[in-house]
Amino acid sequence: MFYFGGMEHSQPKIAPEQRRGRAAPSCETGRFERHSRHAEWDGWDMAEDLPVIRTQISDERPRSLIIYNRSPDLPFDRSINPYRGCEHGCIYCFARPTHAYLGLSPGLDFETRLVARPDAPDILARELRSKRYRVATLAIGTNTDPYQPVERSREIMRGCLEVLRAFRHPVAIVTKGTLVERDIDILSDMAADGLARVGISVTTLDRVLSRKMEPRVPAPKRRLATIRRLTEAGIPVRLMVSPVVPALTDPELEDILEAGAEAGADAASWIMLRLPLEVSPLWQEWLAEHYPGRAARIMARLREMHGGKDYDARWGRRMRGEGPYAEIIARRFVVAARRLGLDRKTPALRCDLFRAPPRAGDQLDLF
Repeated sequence: MFYFGGMEHSQPKIAPEQRRGRAAPSCETGRFERHSRHAEWDGWDMAEDLPVIRTQISDERPRSLIIYNRSPDLPFDRSINPYRGCEHGCIYCFARPTHAYLGLSPGLDFETRLVARPDAPDILARELRSKRYRVATLAIGTNTDPYQPVERSREIMRGCLEVLRAFRHPVAIVTKGTLVERDIDILSDMAADGLARVGISVTTLDRVLSRKMEPRVPAPKRRLATIRRLTEAGIPVRLMVSPVVPALTDPELEDILEAGAEAGADAASWIMLRLPLEVSPLWQEWLAEHYPGRAARIMARLREMHGGKDYDARWGRRMRGEGPYAEIIARRFVVAARRLGLDRKTPALRCDLFRAPPRAGDQLDLF
């Protein structure tokens, strides 16, 4: 038997048999909480099977959906998130710390305690219909993946795409989920009018490494097949080598770019591994468990790029880092992308087609 109490020391790792198919080794309470909680032996010498941690989904009905940002590091100024938390469970995900705002752990809670927003399509339509709204490309998938497994049954992302198609609104999607293929019918219609692009993230071509690092993400070859299917349907796709992990995945950089070009991607980008807030200790726990012989080297390279720190959040530095190692990776990417024709500037998505669709009872336009 186990009891839970208000403990103020570091979180012990959760038994592997409890977290099968998960990346985070622990469930440390978020940074806003006064106490942390963990399982403690009660002293009874009795064998007991520990329950496997299952995915839980709750619903949230926000008042607004579109989030605006002013970051000079980002090519968009607005985004939406149909879900909070992500069952894909990528250990390196920079969005993990956002779960602390819910009073939940950026560790296992981020992967297992998800929040769905079933009213997202209706809220999005309301916001787009506002007279104050000014159109610009809307990004989806920049925080948590809109095509994580729960989307198969909930179809919230599909509902949002139907709204965007009706409003003829430009959208840029980032995903690792092959479920995006389900929405080819909508995306191909929008792409034909210059209203849609998709970015597919491929971190490694090594299936074993991928399963450890991003346990519930489709295999790398399957994601490459998704790039091919989307491009064959006329949907432009950017290959995203993200994140590049020094001394672990960086030797694959050119191979990933070649595989993406062969699959039909028309552009590519890269981002260095980022370890904000709770991500750093989670990442280091994961390294110690899976790649203990490389852990010191990987962290040394990261700290070299961030002035001796695990992470530097300053604009202009957080995505790529600084110093000789970062410059080498950047140069390798430029040379390979140019050779493969992935360095081209893609055309901007169209904003001139935007219009609110008529509703039942609306007065007809006479002109």
